[in-house]
Amino acid sequence: MADRRLVFEHIMEPGTGKAVPVLRGQILRIEQAGDGQCADFNAFNLHDYKEYFHCGRTRHMHGLWPKAGDMLWSAPPRERPMYTIVADPVGTNDVNYPRCTAFLYEFHYGYTMHTNCHDIQAEAQREYGLTPDDVHDSFNFWMHTGVTEKGRLYIKQLRARKGDYVELIAHIDTLAVGAAVALLCLMWLLPEKSQYKNQRSPKDFKIKEIKATRELARDAGYRPEWPVYPIVKKAIACEFSAGDRQFLDRLRDLGAFGETDGEIVRYAFFSWWIENKMHGPKHFDVR
Repeated sequence: MADRRLVFEHIMEPGTGKAVPVLRGQILRIEQAGDGQCADFNAFNLHDYKEYFHCGRTRHMHGLWPKAGDMLWSAPPRERPMYTIVADPVGTNDVNYPRCTAFLYEFHYGYTMHTNCHDIQAEAQREYGLTPDDVHDSFNFWMHTGVTEKGRLYIKQLRARKGDYVELIAHIDTLAVGAAVALLCLMWLLPEKSQYKNQRSPKDFKIKEIKATRELARDAGYRPEWPVYPIVKKAIACEFSAGDRQFLDRLRDLGAFGETDGEIVRYAFFSWWIENKMHGPKHFDVR
């Protein structure tokens, strides 16, 4: 990557943000310009703003604190990588906390006028015709968070300092929206990636045009067309040896796999399959 070419640089003052196109194959460097500040980051498909970064899918794929090597995913039904984190020396990021808003500062602290991530991002992306309704929960770079034993989120002391940075390589043409740090965009080519059948785009939608009016009204001609219906259940006969039966009895005694033979076999099989055959993150108790 020694042959990078700087194509854009912008230093943001506190309380401001910036929206900047980052094209496929370009690297976006987000750098600490001050003494340590969390960077709220959002992204849209540059050619279709209805595809945007999604905390939930990213959290599902990479856990609560994504790091170098992890991807930033777009929302369902698109569900494809928008960026990959290629450098992250600090290694503390968050996709759990929602963006702060003016309401929260008024509710928590009584401030009726306070800078906040939602309003900063809304103003930054207004340059590209987007409204406050188009802001969505952000990737919180350098935000150092944890979870208590009771399942409550909390914020720890920030570790990032002046000069610390993260770098993202874009998989598609995007509009990146950030707040309160320096953004540098550098060129780098990325090879084509294959797509899955269910990473859908507007060509797959029954309604392909973006709704132009705000009011919702029922379509009198609507008839449901469920994608998988009716659901078909099929019984599968299984033969068990005497040893299999003994093992089945032991699983039943544990009381954690079900009550009937069918429930226990189904749970045990899928536990094995997820542990040994499933691709990607595993969200299942395989005890």
